[in-house]
Amino acid sequence: MKNKIVTYAACLLAAACTAPAGSNTVDRMTHDPNATNTETILHVWSWNFPAIADNMKQISDAGFTMIQTSPVNACFSPEGGNIKIFDEKEGNWYHYYQPTDWTVGNNIVGTEEQMKSMLDSAAKYDIRVLVDVLPNHTAFNIDLVTDEFYAAVGGRDKMFHSKGLEGIQDYNDRTQCTLQGVGGLPDVNTENPLFQKYYMEFVNKLVNMGVRGFRYDTAKHIGVHSDPLDTEAGVVENDFWDVATGRKEVMGVSLAIPYDSLFVYGEVLQDRNVPENEYAGYFGQTASTYGHVIREVLAKRSAKDIDILSWYHTAAPEYLTTWVESHDTYCNANESAGLTDAQIRTGWVFLTARQNGTPLFYSRPMNSTRENYWGDNLLGARGNDEFFHPEVVAVNKFRKEMAGQKENIQIVADGQVVAVGRGDKGVALINFSLDAIDIEAPVSLPDGEYTDNVYGCAFKVENGVLKGVVMPETTYIVVRK
Repeated sequence: MKNKIVTYAACLLAAACTAPAGSNTVDRMTHDPNATNTETILHVWSWNFPAIADNMKQISDAGFTMIQTSPVNACFSPEGGNIKIFDEKEGNWYHYYQPTDWTVGNNIVGTEEQMKSMLDSAAKYDIRVLVDVLPNHTAFNIDLVTDEFYAAVGGRDKMFHSKGLEGIQDYNDRTQCTLQGVGGLPDVNTENPLFQKYYMEFVNKLVNMGVRGFRYDTAKHIGVHSDPLDTEAGVVENDFWDVATGRKEVMGVSLAIPYDSLFVYGEVLQDRNVPENEYAGYFGQTASTYGHVIREVLAKRSAKDIDILSWYHTAAPEYLTTWVESHDTYCNANESAGLTDAQIRTGWVFLTARQNGTPLFYSRPMNSTRENYWGDNLLGARGNDEFFHPEVVAVNKFRKEMAGQKENIQIVADGQVVAVGRGDKGVALINFSLDAIDIEAPVSLPDGEYTDNVYGCAFKVENGVLKGVVMPETTYIVVRK
C-alpha cells in the first residue's frame, strides 16, 4: 500500500495548480511551514439538537472547539422510520442525505427552534458549529421533493441535470461524475441560478442563526470550471462554487458574511479523476487517503514500513480535515467499524498531536461493540463516552497548548511506538501495540523528570532521550512545565 500511495501522491504533486479567479482566493496549495492548527471537530453524528445542547459543556470540557452536525435539511422520512440508526428494511441514518427541500429542520435532528437553542448553547461555550450540507442531489423518489422547492427553481425540468436521473456507471468519468446521479440519487442542476439563489438563502439562514462552517457532502460531484458543461440544460459556466463561497452573487443574493470567517471543507475523496487542485482553491478537503494509511497502522499495530509523515495530498496540510474514521467508513462497508475504541484513540492522539490538519473525531453510537456496530441503535441519542475519554481530552488540550510549535515525529520500538514532539514544549507518546514496551525516543524536551498528563506516569529525559514504559494501546502526554 505504501509504495502505491506514495507514487500516486508524487504524480499529483506534479500537476499544475490553477486557483479560481477572485479577490478573496486563498492559495491552499502552498504550505506555510509556520502554520499550526489548534482546532478539533467532534462529529456529533446522528445526535439530535437537544442531545447536542445537553452535552455542550462536556464537549467544551473535552477540549473540542467545533462540532459537526448531521444534515439539517428536510429529508426523506418513511412512515414508521427514524427510530433506529439502522434497520435492514427501513435504512434510516442515511435518510438525512436525501433532501426533499432546503429548509431547516427534520425529524431526525429536530426542529428549527431546537436548532436555535442548540446554537445558543454552543455560543455560550465558544463552540463553532458546522453543518453537513448536500446541494448535489435530492431523495431517490423525486415525487417526495416539495412542490414549493420545485416552484422556486423553475419546475421539475429545471431541477436536474439533463442526465441527472441516470446513475453514474463510471466514477472515473468526470462527465458522469458531475452530471449524473451518485448512488442513484438524482443529480441537481447546481448551475441553475434559481437553485443557487434558493440554496444560498438556506445557507444564509443557517449563518444568521449562528452556524459558522460547512462540510460539503459529495463535493467532488459538483463541477468546477474545468469540468464538462451540461450544455443540454443550458449551462454556460460551472459556477456553483463561486456562488457558494461568496465570490459571486446570484440574482441579488450572496453569502451573508465574509467567507474567510467560516470553516468550510468538502468531501472530495481522492480518486484519480478528481481535480484536487481546483477544489482546493475553494475550500479545505478531506484527507481520505491519509485516513486509509492510519487505519493500516492501527490494523497492523505498527507504523513499520508505512509512511505516516506524508499527508498524501496536494493541498497544504493546514487545509486538510483529517480523521481516523468517518461516518462513511464506519457505516457503509464497515471499513473501520472493526477497529476497537482503543485503536481509534491511539490513531486520534497521533493525528491530533501533529502540527497540521484539522482532526475530526467521529462519535460512535452509544454502547456500540465490535459485534454490534449499531449499539443501542437509537437515532438522535448521544454517542458513546469516547469523546471525553481522558486520552482524547488530554491530546485535545495538548493541541491548543502546542500552538506555534513545530512537529518532530520519531518512530521507535520497531514501529510500535510513535513520539510526536512539538518544539521543546511537549511530546505525545502512542503505543499502537498490544505489548508493554520500554522506550527510548529522541526528544527536544530539556533533561529532567516528567509526569504525563493522562495517567500520572513517570518519564525521564536524559541527554535528549525520553525513557519510560508505555502500556499496550495507551497514549501519554508529556509537557514541559
